[in-house]
Amino acid sequence: MKQDVFGQDVSLSTDAAMRCWNATMLAFLAHAAATPRHLGEVLTAEPGFALGHAVKGMFYILLGRRELMQTARTALADAKSAAANATITAREQKFVDALDVWMQGYPGTAANLLAGILQKHPEDSLAMKLEHATRFVLGDIAGMRRSIETVLPAYQPDHAGRGYLLGCYAFALEETGDYARAEIAGRQALWMAPDDAWGLHAVAHVHDMTANAQAGIDWLTGREAAWDHCNNFRYHVWWHKALMHLDLGQVDTVLALYDTEIRADRTDDYRDISNATSLLSRLELDGVDVGDRWDELADICAARTEDGCLIFADLHYLLALTGGNREAEAVHMLCRIARDAETCKDEVQERMGNPGLSAARGLYAFGEGDFSGAFRHLAAARPAMQTAGGSHAQRDIFERLTIDAGIRAGQIDMAERFLNDRQARRAGTEDGYAAARRVLIDAARGRDAAQGALAQ
Repeated sequence: MKQDVFGQDVSLSTDAAMRCWNATMLAFLAHAAATPRHLGEVLTAEPGFALGHAVKGMFYILLGRRELMQTARTALADAKSAAANATITAREQKFVDALDVWMQGYPGTAANLLAGILQKHPEDSLAMKLEHATRFVLGDIAGMRRSIETVLPAYQPDHAGRGYLLGCYAFALEETGDYARAEIAGRQALWMAPDDAWGLHAVAHVHDMTANAQAGIDWLTGREAAWDHCNNFRYHVWWHKALMHLDLGQVDTVLALYDTEIRADRTDDYRDISNATSLLSRLELDGVDVGDRWDELADICAARTEDGCLIFADLHYLLALTGGNREAEAVHMLCRIARDAETCKDEVQERMGNPGLSAARGLYAFGEGDFSGAFRHLAAARPAMQTAGGSHAQRDIFERLTIDAGIRAGQIDMAERFLNDRQARRAGTEDGYAAARRVLIDAARGRDAAQGALAQ
């Protein structure tokens, strides 16, 4: 039995394995590309390490890809076998249990089990980050904030995970609308942990939600070292920078960032796909010709119509298929989401039903130019879109499509109401998108008034 860098008892027998385990956890907290390499070294040194197998399974399930579920299942089997053949701590067993219930389709229960670990072990930064990540996937922003605030008093200034905890806190504060405190926490996080890309990106979120694009660009510029070490999360930070340039109307810069950073590696990771599809959609809504950039995304997403791991991922795959005019595959995906919604046997499929099915129908209708149908379906999905997961910034593409569909369908009053709701959630500030749509709404009302006068 050893003690890890966070003071937790761990069922490892050698100092070398313990060093690798500490490196794994710290890399995970920093979203570092080296995380799987460190974990592989742990399991090579001590293949009977149940906690290591459980965490491996959680890492794979968080990737949200159907073909990786078998790897997660194998990790669960290995974790159970290891637990049955060795003495492990009650804390380690709860990680195995959390993976088990998640594999059964209940990530919310998994998050609650991780929260249970933190009740007895509040300084366990691994459990903290995994619960945070799980609740993020579920769109449980209140749970994210509650979880961090519960353990915050246990983290002394010299705790190895304090900077990363503050990064998570910054993000939770931002997602719950506490923007001033979020920026402070995010800056503190990066000061304590210079590789905390999550905390850095939380501050970027603050600037996005308060319509302060230039301040966001200034914040990210010169701090590239904080995310250069990352796994594909680094593409997401570049995506944030592109959004800020887009808000300032700097389209050439946006397209250059898309080509050289955001899609520098043409991966099929759903998070990378969501970055790309949502950015291209924003550009097209603003009247920008994106050329043939949809084609490579549509080719990738045509192979993912049966995925069904996360509705957030599926909706972005559908964006790629409609953007790339892949009619047959888009219809196939729509039918599969409807089939999953009918089954509705677990939390994942519940979200396929609501908000997934209405949102998917709305995206498909928008791609077909049926703006009345798009507005009807997207508006129906809107109240539950939070539960699709992701952040406010990520889900904003669905808000924009809903509002634009309303304007194009002539549903001006409802579109304006949604635009006002969006602005209220964004600190009451008006960004470039909102300003442009208000011009369109005023123009539509002017036309209606003029036509009314002529009719008289």
